[in-house]
Amino acid sequence: MKLRNINRVHFIGIGGIGMSALARFFLFNDKEVSGYDKVATNLTKELEKEGALISYVDEIDLSLNDETIDLVVYTPAIPKDSKQFQFFIKSAIKMVKRAELLGQITKDFFTIAVAGTHGKTTTSSIIAHVLEESNHGGVAFLGGIASNYSSNVILNAKNNVAVVEADEFDKSFLQLYSDVIVLTSMDPDHLDIYGNQEALIDNFIAFTNTLKDKNSLIVHENISSYFQNPKTYGESDSNNLQLVNVSIKHGAYHFDVLYKQHLIKDFVLNYPGRHNLTNAAAAILVAIEMGVSETAIKNSISSFKGVKRRFEIHVQNKHHIYVDDYAHHPKEVEALVSSVREFYPKMEITGIFQPHLFSRTKDFMKEFCESLSKLDHLILMDIYPAREKPIKGINSTVLLENTNCKTKRILRKGESLSNMLKLENDQVILTIGAGDIDLEVPKLKKYVANYSKND
Repeated sequence: MKLRNINRVHFIGIGGIGMSALARFFLFNDKEVSGYDKVATNLTKELEKEGALISYVDEIDLSLNDETIDLVVYTPAIPKDSKQFQFFIKSAIKMVKRAELLGQITKDFFTIAVAGTHGKTTTSSIIAHVLEESNHGGVAFLGGIASNYSSNVILNAKNNVAVVEADEFDKSFLQLYSDVIVLTSMDPDHLDIYGNQEALIDNFIAFTNTLKDKNSLIVHENISSYFQNPKTYGESDSNNLQLVNVSIKHGAYHFDVLYKQHLIKDFVLNYPGRHNLTNAAAAILVAIEMGVSETAIKNSISSFKGVKRRFEIHVQNKHHIYVDDYAHHPKEVEALVSSVREFYPKMEITGIFQPHLFSRTKDFMKEFCESLSKLDHLILMDIYPAREKPIKGINSTVLLENTNCKTKRILRKGESLSNMLKLENDQVILTIGAGDIDLEVPKLKKYVANYSKND
């Protein structure tokens, strides 16, 4: 596949975070882009403004039934009975999965791939930001909207360097060609794809074996035992890069790092969450290995604004904090609540959680109950099905019954979250989940801000 010979690309599922990043890449390179998705979102509307032609009806019209399309890209999340999918799979037009196309694009770059069941979006965003700010970066394909750029891509021609988020779903990451791999975690997830954690870990290991140079593997200290002599990061003194002298001042992390017995002082990360501090450590290690200066790294870390829906603070005043987060795995929920306790120790926490996928809820029912029980108050939404059909006996009622909080209740479709939410002073409100809970964010932000104003 020679990308320079492609003039028009059609995306089935163009509104996905990874698909839209690729669509933006082609628009940036003056290619025609069209696509289908089932609903209009802020992301698809932005793509339309940038020049993409998008349909929200799964039909075959005259614009698709012509000879101008050179390539069709699809996401594994698209149902195989989709009319467009079925039409193109029977046509002579080349079809590729999103991951295969990403692999082809980055094949000619020096590629830094970030993988892991959690932390990959934030870690890849920090790496991309540090490289961009220090003039070492080229392109980046991210799994979230980086707040510094209001985008899920960074596109420039400064350097032949690519930062990519390597997705383990559907074994997509095995399509990549990587010069550096950062591996943040290997906790069980996507068991509907892998069956068990052992198979998941085997595939992560297979992914690291695609490295061109085995000395370019960087892993979190908790998973270093699975690999031979990787470069590691974390808080223990056995790491290649160690976080030291960590403190919280004025709502930010202040810390030093120890790299090969060399102490680099006075880092500041204005982004809550101990897990985000660890993600920053991975980015610092990558940047040092890439030859970025200490001053440039420190400046970039302090100017990093975060990622949309990753500990995104919408309201912050004396009595109320409102945070929205994408957490959809029990480990992520636990990390989020722990981070809130660390930064706001005197406040009670109310969490509004939307479980994502019946299979994930079934596989981690016990773990979800344990992590959600760390909240003071819980409001549970119905399970967001995404691509799945219901599983008998798996629902939010069962989850609620096995969770221990001071108060707990279920928000059913059609009920008003603002009416159910009982605001009191000295309270942190969290919206948590990867489904459509983000639709509640603007309303809740306004409600909490107005309540505080009238308090």
